[in-house]
Amino acid sequence: MKTSKDDVEIAQKLQAAKSDILGQLRCVIVGQDQVIEELLIALFSRGHCLLLGVPGLAKTLLISSLSRILDLEFSRIQFTPDLMPSDVTGSEILQEDPQTRQRSFRFMPGPVFANMVLADEINRTPPKTQAALLQAMQEYHVTSAGATRPLPLPFFVMATENPIEQEGTYPLPEAQLDRFFLQISIDYPSAEQEIRIVMETTGSRDNQLKKVLDAASVRELQDLVRRVPVADSAVQFAVNLSRSTRPQQSSSPDYVKKWVCWGAGPRASQALIVGAKARALLSGRFAATQGDVEAIAKPVLRHRLVLNFQAEAEGIRPDEVIGRLLDAVS
Repeated sequence: MKTSKDDVEIAQKLQAAKSDILGQLRCVIVGQDQVIEELLIALFSRGHCLLLGVPGLAKTLLISSLSRILDLEFSRIQFTPDLMPSDVTGSEILQEDPQTRQRSFRFMPGPVFANMVLADEINRTPPKTQAALLQAMQEYHVTSAGATRPLPLPFFVMATENPIEQEGTYPLPEAQLDRFFLQISIDYPSAEQEIRIVMETTGSRDNQLKKVLDAASVRELQDLVRRVPVADSAVQFAVNLSRSTRPQQSSSPDYVKKWVCWGAGPRASQALIVGAKARALLSGRFAATQGDVEAIAKPVLRHRLVLNFQAEAEGIRPDEVIGRLLDAVS
């Protein structure tokens, strides 16, 4: 597939925007380069992210700062056990006209009606409320009070989970986990990075972030990602990798059959390819390769593998299974 002149110009715009975005984020975020790269891959792939990390690692600051840099409307929902679906999607209220005294119902949009939605500690609310995001994440619409309403585009959900507190939590159903494009793991900063964090956040410094893109530009770049060509061998590799995670497949390795209850579905194969396209463009290339698929395999697959009790007893984590599969699948 030939790359048109317009597409080349848009790709160059993405490269310039990436440099500016990173420059702005580094004014408020120390380190986390891999996290930022994966976040941008998901954003330009039209995907949602599940962010896993202990408190205090700047998850909220990162997403709110990114929304300001991209000039997108930001909304934060603190998920709690008493949160109701209508607290997320919105509800109808009875309103009286001051002139005619006639009463009518008016829909009040909930916090999900934003471009970037931070679902903070999403596993602290029951499945009924978690499911309020399902239609929004998949169809970019919300059905409430008998009417279906479109969400503003681009629409991006970033949900966080605390991996160390399990009391009072409700694990996300596999159907909802599968809607997340990537699961991004945030680790502790290095000693040098932590010194910088302390120095930069305990003074009077006030960073003013500049706008780099807007909603229309983000949508244009998301459309461009879909037009990036990808080699047939890379598609075959992505499909083989996803299928090899399924213990029901006769061709799956023995360790998959030993440790995995359920593997990744077709959405994983799709995410591997779209994410590879986005990574290629962000790297300044006009075609996705198998190397791009391999680079995003772990964040794409780790939340889509359901390990069994034997794997947990042996201390096996999804990343270890994926790492072995990357060495085995060709």
